[in-house]
Amino acid sequence: MLNGIRIVEIEGLGPGPFAAMQLADLGADVITIQRKGGAATPGMPERSLLDRGKRSIALDLKDPDDLEIALRLIDTADALIEGFRPGVMEKLGLGPEPCLTRNPKLVYGRMTGWGQDSPLANTAGHDLNYIALSGALWYASQPGQPPQTPATLVGDIGGGAMYLVAGILAGLINAQRTGEGTVVDAAIYDGSAHMMNLLMTMRQTGNLSDTRGDSLLDGPHWSRAYACADGRFITVQCLEPKFYTQFLQTLGLTNDAEFQKQYDRSLWPDLTRRLADIFASHPRDHWDALFRGTDACVAPVLCPQEAQVHPMNTYRNSWQEIDGALQSAAAPRFSNHQWHPRPSPTRGEHTNEILAELDAPR
Repeated sequence: MLNGIRIVEIEGLGPGPFAAMQLADLGADVITIQRKGGAATPGMPERSLLDRGKRSIALDLKDPDDLEIALRLIDTADALIEGFRPGVMEKLGLGPEPCLTRNPKLVYGRMTGWGQDSPLANTAGHDLNYIALSGALWYASQPGQPPQTPATLVGDIGGGAMYLVAGILAGLINAQRTGEGTVVDAAIYDGSAHMMNLLMTMRQTGNLSDTRGDSLLDGPHWSRAYACADGRFITVQCLEPKFYTQFLQTLGLTNDAEFQKQYDRSLWPDLTRRLADIFASHPRDHWDALFRGTDACVAPVLCPQEAQVHPMNTYRNSWQEIDGALQSAAAPRFSNHQWHPRPSPTRGEHTNEILAELDAPR
């Protein structure tokens, strides 16, 4: 879908590389500038799956000759992605001003936690800190318990990488229409707050409370995960009455007077305990088999390896082994384009190839 679009990525961590991977999955020519002579970031593999589909050039951005090559490469780009603290790219001589002066149509994507200008702009932070301050972490717990640390999907990926991708795509459309580039200020703090707007609609109807456990989705017995006899888990979220009715029918609880009162908040704690006892009486796969194919809105909690062999994945093939690594396929899918996974490069693998394209000395 993005054939003919070139993205230059300055090597970074987490949401920036993920955003660049997403654009590569969509067909863009993504070139990542990696540190010359550098090693993989501690804790990351030498060939990160976040680099799949990209090309790699190794440069020392503190070397004037390599810096000029980086600028020439950016001259050929439709968009750039960087994820440093504010001011770092400017110190390198690669800030928005010189890049947009040379390439006026450039979409300059900046990925940070706190934004380019804020009271915390130059303060360190991580996913959990950003979503805590934005309000996105508030409902991630049971009543009376500290918020559970979610996977980095909520902040780094959901509130960060995907908002950067949306901003870059919007910038590209605008640049094609007007010939004018832009700077995209994608902050995880902003994005994770924006994701809360779906919940904020519930506040308008009185179904979202600032007290955890009193809201429509975090308090009811029909909206939570339960432990099963084997220590694994099953999820229930039958919000609408017709789905709740199917849920009760499947469990043989149709004639239970208390369970019939789906939205009676005073009954939720007791009904939660009763369902906990029911689900604890059999292993997870028993419940999976019982509810599979029904509209009761019940599903097992699977680890990625289990998800790979589940019948759902047999059909969708969302989880794949690529280059010996389990990873998820590109999303979304398109009716007229097929995704063909390309391997992650080694560091600097395409340096000579890219220098030749730039007619630069090797």
